[in-house]
Order: sequence, then structure tokens, then C-alpha cells
Amino acid sequence: MAGSTGPILALGGITMANQTIFNGQPPNVRVAVATGLAAGVFALLENAGGGQLVVGLAWLALVAVVLTRIDPHTPSPAESALRWWEGK
Repeated sequence: MAGSTGPILALGGITMANQTIFNGQPPNVRVAVATGLAAGVFALLENAGGGQLVVGLAWLALVAVVLTRIDPHTPSPAESALRWWEGK
């Protein structure tokens, strides 16, 4: 398994959990499909010579998804986790 696969799959899992578990929205199949495609593309780019650059980009994408809002109406995963932690 490529080094970029873990962060990309975590990115998709966090996005789906944020939407469905924390915010009560129905599961979005497009997120799962896009995560699988992104993991494949990142693995191909990493094996084609991208190496550490692609792995670093995958980790950067993971951090960006955790801290920013994808949908303006849905809080970011960090906001949702803080809201859950405070019990609201």
C-alpha cells in the first residue's frame, strides 16, 4: 500500500462521519466514490515518481479537510468534534 493511501482514506472517513454521525445528514455515496478514486490516483502518482511530494500533499489535504468547511451549511469536523466534546 502506498504511503498516501492512509491519509486519503482517513480524509474520506472523517468527511462521511462528520456529515452522517455528527450532523445527521444522509450518507453521501459521492464522498465514498471520490475517496476511492483519489486514493487510486494518489497511489499511482506516488509510484510514478511523485514519492514524498504526493504523501505530503495527502497529509496536507487531510489537515485541510479537518479544519475547513466543505459545505457552508455543515460545520468542519473540528467544529463538530468540539461541539460534541462540550455536549451541545
